[in-house]
Amino acid sequence: MNLHETESPKNSQAPSSPSAGRPKPPGKRRRRWPWFVAAAAAGLAIWLLWIRPSPAQTAKSRVPAGRDAAARAVPVTGAVARIADLSVYLEGLGTVLPVKTVTVHTRVDGQLVKVDYNEGQQVREGNLLAEIDPRPFEVQLHQAQGQMAKDQAGLANARIDLKRYEALIQDNSIPRQQLDTQTATVNQYEAALKSDQAQIDSAELNLTYSRVTAPISGIVGLRLVDPGNIVHAGDPNGLLVITQQQPIAAIFTIFAGKLPAILQQMRSGRKMAVEAWDQDNKRKLAEGSLLALDNQVDQATDTIKLKALFANDDFALYPCQLISARLLVDTLRAVVLVPTAAIQRSPQSTYVFVVKPDQTVETRTVDINLTQGNDTALRQGVAAGEMVVVDGVDKLQTGTRVALAGAEGAPKKRPR
Repeated sequence: MNLHETESPKNSQAPSSPSAGRPKPPGKRRRRWPWFVAAAAAGLAIWLLWIRPSPAQTAKSRVPAGRDAAARAVPVTGAVARIADLSVYLEGLGTVLPVKTVTVHTRVDGQLVKVDYNEGQQVREGNLLAEIDPRPFEVQLHQAQGQMAKDQAGLANARIDLKRYEALIQDNSIPRQQLDTQTATVNQYEAALKSDQAQIDSAELNLTYSRVTAPISGIVGLRLVDPGNIVHAGDPNGLLVITQQQPIAAIFTIFAGKLPAILQQMRSGRKMAVEAWDQDNKRKLAEGSLLALDNQVDQATDTIKLKALFANDDFALYPCQLISARLLVDTLRAVVLVPTAAIQRSPQSTYVFVVKPDQTVETRTVDINLTQGNDTALRQGVAAGEMVVVDGVDKLQTGTRVALAGAEGAPKKRPR
């Protein structure tokens, strides 16, 4: 046995384990790839389940798409053109004035002892307002009555003497002059009685005047004199002021250029209606009629004054109140009316946006007959029943799809 041959295996480096130095079999290496494929498939499944929407989310995601389509339509407010009558008014600023204003004065001098009214009270003609101390006038009345009684006794005695003288003159027992003197004495007493009666009437009248009564019906103003003061017939301010408010008048102005239309109605004998509105033209206060027209035009303002009369049953109008007066001068019958807000203007034309049945709009040129407040009468351009855009026209042009948020004058659906 060769020594080199026997020791060479011992000198070679042996592995620590039986399988450490041996290469892996090819079969085991190939069996690991299914695990990698399975792990990748599981990860893909988890990823798909994570990002895939649920059926509820899918249904919910379909709603915004429809909403987006509706959102593309411009929201507007529309109104239906209609056929109606349009009243033609002339407007002007005016002031309410009482038909009568009376400053009540005392007609006799004396001390004011009593006030029989409340400030701001409505009084009727003949109502007692104040009382002046009547005692001085009662004394004057008694004096006049006493003087009258004295003169009546003197007259009776003079008439008896006259009868005696008439009998004696027939026998020529007295001179004729004595009879004539007695006749004159009787006449003097008769004249004195008439003067006494006048004094009595004057004293009774002063006694009546000591009770101050209302000369007209109206509203009493603030008290000007308090009880206890001495009042005189010549006092400039008087005792109180009464203003008549039923009926009540108003004076307003219009431009002189509108005068022919008013004169035409007045010459035809028509009674022209007048409406009183507040200064903001939001609330109607009263209805009345035209009473008079001034006789000249104010050249400084090119206006003319008109006077209207109102019954004022509810006291809606008050003296010196500022109002907006509307005078009815004409009525347009059966015209096509659209809201004034629907009218649009450009340098080329006046137009409106008309909503077609397919919910798109088109520009329509219109011919305006008259604009009165919130309504405009058209001669042509829009037919009755067509829908016009009132609000939201800023983003519109021909062909724009719209969504009507509300329609004025549209027929309401009947409940089924």
